Amino acid sequence: MKIQLLKVPNAPSYSFSIRQDKIANINNRWHYHPEIELVHFHQGTGTQFVGDHIKRFYVDDIVLVGSNLPHYWRFDMPVDFIETASIPFSTVVHFAPDFWGEKFVDLSENRPIKAVLEKAGRGMLMSGKLKETIACEMAGLHHAEGPERIMTLMKILLLIYRSDEHTMLSSVGYQNSLLGSESDRINNIYEFTFNNFGTKIYLEQVAEISGMVPNSFCRYFKSRTGKTYLQFLTEIRVGHACKLLMDNNINLKEVCYESGFQNFSCFHRRFKELTGQSPVNYRLSVAG
Repeated sequence: MKIQLLKVPNAPSYSFSIRQDKIANINNRWHYHPEIELVHFHQGTGTQFVGDHIKRFYVDDIVLVGSNLPHYWRFDMPVDFIETASIPFSTVVHFAPDFWGEKFVDLSENRPIKAVLEKAGRGMLMSGKLKETIACEMAGLHHAEGPERIMTLMKILLLIYRSDEHTMLSSVGYQNSLLGSESDRINNIYEFTFNNFGTKIYLEQVAEISGMVPNSFCRYFKSRTGKTYLQFLTEIRVGHACKLLMDNNINLKEVCYESGFQNFSCFHRRFKELTGQSPVNYRLSVAG
């Protein structure tokens, strides 16, 4: 699966698009597009890939993805297929960097907007009060018409500029080099990992998938993702454990082994390192 350039459709009567996606338990794909993307996840959890950033995403996350920045939202398969709350649901805004005219963002008054669009080139995760405010503005944007659409989008960008309640995602030095065979290779690694994280994975196995010897594979993966393969694998396993812990009918040992950990003490230690909580406390916190 190559990294794909997607053409984002736009209605003739609008200069940018906003839509609500309801996707019943299917995975996205590793892709990029010239349009900037603002996405609000109302339902569904999973693993997000933004440039060289790999992390879990959760309900109510809001992310701004810059022009031509590769990204991929891989939704979890739900524990209970009947639960409608498991079906991914998101609001997505796409707009070209110059949809308001080539010289608009270069006007001195619009430097804040230009600054946000440049920062979006690394991907931005919103938090705190900023996230709550943007969620409300996006809800209004979905129903806005005429000049109000553009004004609301500008307001959102200005809110981001004036706040420090956001986290940069991909690294400062990230460059999109995942083209052609390189994209195939990293995607093969991702797919193998997602399909097999519940079992013991040997370094030789994943190195063979990538067409490399183990030492070369380790260097390659670290250079492409900014983390070791073991760190990546552990994040995937802990993320799966987080999903299982939401079901009180699954005991902790089952969560441990179904997530691919070989012993409970290792599971407990790695889980706390990544989440800041023990598995028991995490289950209590999500239960409310």
